[in-house]
Parts: sequence; structure tokens; C-alpha cells
Amino acid sequence: MSRPLRILHVVPTYFPATRYGGPIYSVHGLCKALALLGHDVHVYTTNVDGAGVSDVPLGVPVKMDGVDVTYFPTGLGRRLYRSPAMAAMLRETLVGFDVVHLHSVFLWPTSAVAAMARRLGVPYVLAPRGMLVLELIEKKSRALKRAWIALFERRNIAGADAVHVTAAIEEVEIMRMGFKPKGVALIANGVDIAPSVRSKPGEEPQSEQPKGVVLFLGRLNWKKGLDRLIPALQEVPNAQLIIAGNDDENYQPQLEALIAQYGLTERARFVGPVYGDAKQALLASADVFALTSYSENFGMAVLEAMAAGLPVVVTPEVGLASVVTETGCGLVVDGDIKAIAHGVSQLLGDPVRRRTMGDAGAVAARERFTWQASAIKAETLYRDILRDRRTEQTS
Repeated sequence: MSRPLRILHVVPTYFPATRYGGPIYSVHGLCKALALLGHDVHVYTTNVDGAGVSDVPLGVPVKMDGVDVTYFPTGLGRRLYRSPAMAAMLRETLVGFDVVHLHSVFLWPTSAVAAMARRLGVPYVLAPRGMLVLELIEKKSRALKRAWIALFERRNIAGADAVHVTAAIEEVEIMRMGFKPKGVALIANGVDIAPSVRSKPGEEPQSEQPKGVVLFLGRLNWKKGLDRLIPALQEVPNAQLIIAGNDDENYQPQLEALIAQYGLTERARFVGPVYGDAKQALLASADVFALTSYSENFGMAVLEAMAAGLPVVVTPEVGLASVVTETGCGLVVDGDIKAIAHGVSQLLGDPVRRRTMGDAGAVAARERFTWQASAIKAETLYRDILRDRRTEQTS
């Protein structure tokens, strides 16, 4: 039997039970599942929590679902999550880990730890978490990000034993930008399967008249494509739009103006971030889930909708778009307004088709996207890296 591994995950912030979704939620899901496999899993992170800091113990491990999470304060360079205290701890402890898994780009923790790991000969895996997309870089802070790539990120990726992507589309984007990783590992995110409050597969819908509720779930950000989903719903009579998610960038006022512009004020509402039972209830109350992103390396909210038996409408730029097509759990539509409107309208007008697609999504989530499966793939990756390192050292 193979020995348990001592694994360090490094992430800029780590509050999976609060308003942080997407990457933080998925990193914790992977860490928790690795711990359940018997590995000694640690997370180094900062206490940065939005504009402030969280009241957590600093410099000592906090047990979270079997994972030892250590929080560190930031110093000068807070926006980059720079932490001299974390650096000091890493100098003492990094060589004691079998492998390091880094979850960010364009931030101090990844570049600092990657450089230290290369110097000390500790293998590391780098997960860009969907941030290495040319259009995203060109859209925001282009000059700064291009400079960072030249100074740090190309070296970080070239020095990684593997780059971790969550969907095939992310690998395409990384290669398109000219990066040359030693290897790429496709390890999809998993999802926690909650007891469904929707009716069971095979049961007839309670009513042939759809409520027409379209749900968006995720952080409010330009790349999520709400600026094309909102106009599309003007062409879907009686459709109601629920927008759920945190607004760290004060983007909601722009969306409210867009809603007013298209005369949808009575048909759209914001409910803020939702978690746990409230999120499940919201998924159960909707007829269609829509994510019309310009760029999405995976799409955790799509997977959550699938797990809840909710049919989805997504654009091709969403990482899970290929899964939606393969499993028949929804529609993949072009990003123009008319195509989005047509896709949403098709599903809202056909309750039987919605039920069939919802059932297909629930089956796919249950059978293909468990955290245990993701953890087993990660474990295999780590062991392969360590074996290759040993081979190199003895050859």
C-alpha cells in the first residue's frame, strides 16, 4: 500500500463557507477529498477577506473538514496578497512536503512559493484557475499583466511539474498564449450532491405552465455575460430573471441600468449571495439556469445546477459546455442576444424537455463529478510526479 502524501495547497484567500465561491469552494472540495483518502493535507493562505480581514487565528493550523488551514497576515503589497509571515513559515516547512499545489496567477503567493520550490527542489503543480485567457488579459490591466507574465508567470509555468486545468478549454487558452508547460493534467471540479427537493426522475411536472424563472448564480462580473443575458430576456415574454451572487466590484448599478434600459425592472431581481439550503431552494425554484459567460474555465454554478436537476443554457466559452452537449443536460448557444433568447425560450416552453435535461444533468453530476474522483486523479498526478523525479535522480 502506498504511503500517505504530505500535500501543501497555497491559495490567496480561503473562506469556502462564506461569500467566496468558484475557485475557493473547489479548492476546499479537492483538499477535503484528499484528506478523506488518508493524505496529510495543509493549506497556507492569508486572512484577507474582501476589503478587510477575517478574525481567524494566525500562524497556527485550523482544522477544517480534515484539512489543516493556516492563515497569515499580509504586509506591504496587500492587493497581491503578499505575506512576509507566510514566506517565513515556508522557509521552515516547504521541504517537508511531498508536493505543493498552487491555485492562482498574477499574485504573490504563487510566484513566491514557485520560486522557493524550484530553488529547494520541491515539486509543484500550478492551477491558473481560468485567469490565463488572452481576452481577459487584454480587457483588464493589460500592461501590468503582460509585465507580470514576462517577469514571473512564464517561469512559474515552465518550472511546474504539471499545470492543472479543470476543463479542456482552459488548456487550449494556455497553449494559445504561448506557454510551454511540462505537462497538463485535466482534473475537473466536483460537486457536493445535496438531497434534491425537486421531484424524482420520471415524475411528470406538476404543471404544464412554466413559471418562466431563469436563474443566474455567480459573482457579479463583466465576464459572466449578464450584459447579453439581460437583453436576451426582453425577447422572452414573461420570463423572470433572478440574479444571485456577491458584488465585490460594485457592478450591480450597471446591471440595474441595463435592466431599466430594456424595460425589465418588473421581471428581474437581485437576491445577493446565497449558500447552503438557501442556494438549493433557489435552484429548486427555477426553471432554467443560464450562464452566458465570455470566459469560464469550468463553471461551478453550472455543475451545481446540473446536480439539482435544473436544465442549463450556456455559451461555448463555458468550460462545461462540452459536457452539456455530451450529456444532453441543456443547450449550448452562441453568445449573441437572439441565440440566447431562442435557447431560453425553447426550454421555458417545453416542460417535458426541461425535465429530461434536468434528469440527465443530475445523473452526470452524480456519476462523473464527485470530489472523490477528482481527488483520486490528483493523487495519481502527485505520485506520477514523485516517481518521475526519482527516475530523473537515479538516471
